[in-house]
Amino acid sequence: MEHYKKYFKEGLEQLNIKLDESKVNQFIDYYNLLIEWNNVMNLTAITEFEDVIQKHFLDSLALVNAIDLNKIDSLLDIGTGAGFPGLPLKIAFPHLNVVLIDSLNKRIKFLDHVIQCLNISSIKAIHGRAEDFANNYDFRESFDLCVSRAVANLSSLTEYCLPYVKVGGKFISYKSVDVDNEVNESKNAIFILGGKFNSQVKFSLPNTDINRSFIIIDKCKITPKKYPRKAGMPTKDPIS
Repeated sequence: MEHYKKYFKEGLEQLNIKLDESKVNQFIDYYNLLIEWNNVMNLTAITEFEDVIQKHFLDSLALVNAIDLNKIDSLLDIGTGAGFPGLPLKIAFPHLNVVLIDSLNKRIKFLDHVIQCLNISSIKAIHGRAEDFANNYDFRESFDLCVSRAVANLSSLTEYCLPYVKVGGKFISYKSVDVDNEVNESKNAIFILGGKFNSQVKFSLPNTDINRSFIIIDKCKITPKKYPRKAGMPTKDPIS
């Protein structure tokens, strides 16, 4: 276990993130719960501890390359799955008020269990589709930052995510490094939804040759009320 802690801390150091031993132990507990529940439900195909550290924990925390999280209060993670990136961000930056949304209730039950076991406050996991909560007064245009590691077209993701972001806030999408065409093809959708492309931040995961990027979108004006469209439409028919 000490080997994995050392490996994790080396990665954190490369990201300029300092965590005390209690927070490192929370990540260890998170991993153990992930593997325990993964034996009875499909939460992740990545199960080796070193791989989880690299491709889930450090990948989630690499958001520090794109934004100063100390200046963020409220964060929404759409399509969170087993809690990535929202839960690692909450552990590392406990001041954040975090909401996790996922469409599969079994994942929400897992996240509720993790949150309870790790005794984390100011975080909640919600079962539902992004399209359904976007018109809820408590959620629409209420967050400083929305993030997503979901595998989807950037135009679709922007329609799911940007309605939740307050004017002046940001939506940041976790992407692979080769997304130039995707970004160009999504710029009209971003504009229609009240956003503006800010930048693409490219980086390599600590201790790996895995290249990743963040697509940063600024929320410049209120999203028209008709967006997001009804369930499934943003994916089936992305705004072009």
